[in-house]
Amino acid sequence: MDPGVDLWVRLACEFIGIAIMIIIGNGAVANVHLKGTKGFQSGWAVIAMGYGIGVMIPAMMFGGISGNHINPGFTIGLAAWGYFPWAEVPAYVIAQLLGAMAGQLMVVIAHKRYYDNTTDPDDVLGTFATINAARSNANGFIAELIGSVTLFSCALAITRSPLFGDEPGAAHLGLGFLVWGLVLGIGGPTGPALNPARDLGPRLLHQLLPTSVLAHKGSSQWSYGWVPIAAPLLGGLLGVGGYTLILGGL
Repeated sequence: MDPGVDLWVRLACEFIGIAIMIIIGNGAVANVHLKGTKGFQSGWAVIAMGYGIGVMIPAMMFGGISGNHINPGFTIGLAAWGYFPWAEVPAYVIAQLLGAMAGQLMVVIAHKRYYDNTTDPDDVLGTFATINAARSNANGFIAELIGSVTLFSCALAITRSPLFGDEPGAAHLGLGFLVWGLVLGIGGPTGPALNPARDLGPRLLHQLLPTSVLAHKGSSQWSYGWVPIAAPLLGGLLGVGGYTLILGGL
């Protein structure tokens, strides 16, 4: 992050960055799950790749400007351990949440015809928000927590590694592979979210959109909705804290 850049510019980067992530990531989910698309039933590898690229592109665009947090868990974890000012946390989180909703709206607009063709409400909701495969909040929380701790600790270790001191762009490229690998390795139980805004923003949009837009939308499953918020927030505290305690002095 460049603290010399005006806050409003950095907020715009956070808004656009997470919107790009959702357009590519949830767009990949829509391509796989919605009937009639050319990628229908193409599989989990497509979704994992979509999310890896969806994180990598804004990281390379905005990593040197806003820090490319695009994740309230990361923003709050950084603030809790002294890497980011608390005074800017609310603005960052709001920008991230609104950006996630805007990105999801673009996914809906592009795929409206295919939402009409898809009658399974879980397939529809899965293009917005996460669902635990075992219908277990406990299993979902554990998977999201493990994934989030890994994401945040590894992201800091990569971007602050002496190996990339003269090549920060290569470090941000590595973040895409990190997310790609996490979705492949730990994403099966939940989706995954690993990001409160990535789940909450689109889930709110799912709730708000009328059936004239989403004819088969079904429930927004708010009984599970707290899991992909709470687990990544705790994961941010633990992940950033773990990095700080082990490598923060380097």
